[in-house]
Amino acid sequence: MTRTWLTVDFDDLRHVPSAQGHPTRSKNPSSSKALSKPYKVAMSAFDSWLASTTHPVTLFVIADLFESDEFGGWFSALLAKYGERLTVGCHGLTHRSWSAWPEDKDGFSSALMQATAILSKRAPAHFRHWFRAPAGYIAPWMAEVLAEHGYGVDSSVNPSWVVAKKAGKGNSWPDVMKAMNGHNVIERPWATRFGLPANGPALTMFPLSTLAKGVWKNAPSVLSIDEVDEMIPNRAQPIVTLYWHVLDHARKKGAWMPPLR
Repeated sequence: MTRTWLTVDFDDLRHVPSAQGHPTRSKNPSSSKALSKPYKVAMSAFDSWLASTTHPVTLFVIADLFESDEFGGWFSALLAKYGERLTVGCHGLTHRSWSAWPEDKDGFSSALMQATAILSKRAPAHFRHWFRAPAGYIAPWMAEVLAEHGYGVDSSVNPSWVVAKKAGKGNSWPDVMKAMNGHNVIERPWATRFGLPANGPALTMFPLSTLAKGVWKNAPSVLSIDEVDEMIPNRAQPIVTLYWHVLDHARKKGAWMPPLR
């Protein structure tokens, strides 16, 4: 039976490609590690949403967020409050769009090692070797590095023609998934419909938002707490992967919620 996996990316405004990590898109970099005002609103609203539901959620966290003591304290309290409902995956050391740059296995390996060390220390009971590439920029060459660092699950592929260039120059999404499979990394691609995105920014970008909300409303039942660790790393288990950004919770003055049925 197909199940739905709920996942949240923890980017702040300073992490988006227009501000960080992309060779051509990053025009407004910020050296500040302070949390943005919208992020603080989103943190509180996300906590409130968690309190309103019983769904388990995987949090894909950028390790450099812990350079903010405010974030670190809030995150520790969140894990303590919701316990086994929350699992933590790696969303990078920073928000570098790896596949938009020339191949750099050594650089990616070093960043992944540092991020893994930070996340496993900050969330020892919750951390899983599950990866999501910053901004979904994932190339075939990254599969080998993920495997070398013990990552058994990747959830970076948005199998839509709209963002096919994120697989890296000369690559395709099937190339990425073939590489993951070749290194025994299970790929959990994001849900799409008619070849169009249905996650992340698509949730709030009309007309994609209409399509995305339909996908979410008709998604299979959400994984239970006990099923997350059992089914996500199980290659034979079909999964519909849904994701949004914690910053989305700052919308509508903190009243935004994911459009689940």
